Amino acid sequence: MDTSTVVSRLRAAGCVFAEDEADLLIAAATTPAELGSLVERRVAGLPLEHLLGWAEFHGLRITVRPGVFVPRRRTEFLVDVAASLAPAEPVVLDLCCGSGALGAAFAAALRPRELHAADVEPAAVACARLNLPEARVYEGDLYDALPSSLRGRVDVLMANVPYVPSDAVATMPPEARLHEPRVALDGGTDGLDLARRVAAGASRWLAPGGILLTESSERQAPVLAALFAAAGLAPRVHDSEELGATVVTGTAPPS
Repeated sequence: MDTSTVVSRLRAAGCVFAEDEADLLIAAATTPAELGSLVERRVAGLPLEHLLGWAEFHGLRITVRPGVFVPRRRTEFLVDVAASLAPAEPVVLDLCCGSGALGAAFAAALRPRELHAADVEPAAVACARLNLPEARVYEGDLYDALPSSLRGRVDVLMANVPYVPSDAVATMPPEARLHEPRVALDGGTDGLDLARRVAAGASRWLAPGGILLTESSERQAPVLAALFAAAGLAPRVHDSEELGATVVTGTAPPS
């Protein structure tokens, strides 16, 4: 199967970046039969990143296994904001870590004193342990997964919680809603169920002056900022027009 045939098949299947995807699939295949299988599976709707075994995120190749949430490029903005606000040698927590992409990108940009990560999905935890070999990665539901020794010590808490409203999950691209875990996509009725839980518990885990960061839609940002304020955190909304990303931060009192 030559390049033009691969591109044509991908384009017919609705792949917007068919040429780029064709190059990646051709490079990944070791035999013509393997290439044919990769193309067939991509045309059937499997995420490109699951086929390749990695996703590009913040200049890194992040291992991504089937059944694990694929890190979005817009979420690179959350890492940029976190690195810009972090103190030197911070204690960092990547909550709802998925593949561990945020923790890995932060560590590459600004070396933390300690890096911790947690997720409720066993497949995500296994993947994060590959991407974060120097971190402590826990399995469990939000803060329940964490050791009590971390309380009051987190300088940077990145929580990439799902924020798609339940009714909108059905409108997502098939490669997301059919091949990524529902728990990583569905944010509840208004998309902010997990964000509420994270905000409510953050003050017990943040160090004085510590920062909570999470992504949201532009429409949700004012509500999320109000949730942070109600939890005793000073909120701020950050926007990236280039990436189409919105990040809300909440800063704990200095003492």
